[in-house]
Amino acid sequence: MNFLSPLLDVFLDTFWDVLPIALIIVFFQLVVIRKKLPDAHRVIIGFFYVLLGMTLFLIGLEQALFPVGRLMAEQLTNPEFIKEAQAVIGLPMEEGVFDWRAYYWVYIFAFAIGASTTIAEPALIAVAGKAAQISGGTISNWGLRIAVALGVAIGITLGCFRIVTGTPVHYFIIVGYVLVVLQTLRAPKAIIPLAYDSGGVTTSTVTVPLVTALGLGLAESVPGRDPMIDGFGLIAFASLFPIASVLAYAQLTEYLAHRKEKNY
Repeated sequence: MNFLSPLLDVFLDTFWDVLPIALIIVFFQLVVIRKKLPDAHRVIIGFFYVLLGMTLFLIGLEQALFPVGRLMAEQLTNPEFIKEAQAVIGLPMEEGVFDWRAYYWVYIFAFAIGASTTIAEPALIAVAGKAAQISGGTISNWGLRIAVALGVAIGITLGCFRIVTGTPVHYFIIVGYVLVVLQTLRAPKAIIPLAYDSGGVTTSTVTVPLVTALGLGLAESVPGRDPMIDGFGLIAFASLFPIASVLAYAQLTEYLAHRKEKNY
């Protein structure tokens, strides 16, 4: 009963969240298009599956992914752990004062979790598969996924560095978008729309919960940081830097192709 009560509450909340979407679809189908909904019973069953799946997913986030992200951030920023890290790399030891370099395990974890969650992101797998299919193999499925994963990993690492140092988020965002604009001017035209879409598909079901939990946990654990001000913003990094990495991947691929042609 302890499990069924929150399950029912989340299910009902999800139902009310999804209901407007269903009503809009039914309205356009019956009033605008003026045709009966084909296979109505299958649509209703599918709607129930969506509700059930979203309910279980949301409960899973609360029970597993959010706690794991926060726990890792708390453990990696524990004062005793940071002192050991400072000693390992030979930083001066001052009571209650930690150098940003002492948080190197946080940066390594952020890079690893950013890359691994992105590789497993269902939205990215779908987009990369379609891009490879439509381009006739010119755009590699795995090449695109790895490029996006590297972008997310670098972005989240920089985001964690920002939280540790307390640097204002807009500095990174402004510099990042200036870089993207400059890359866009020189990148192959065929890759530009895909690169910009790649920044969006990374902020989906797998990446967002862990990254959000990591950012909040880090801001709560690092002395002098405010979770409301410093805890958010990692998703912006995870959306921006994949654009730059995919554009760089396309530019590198184009350069290597031209170089190969010259050698022949």
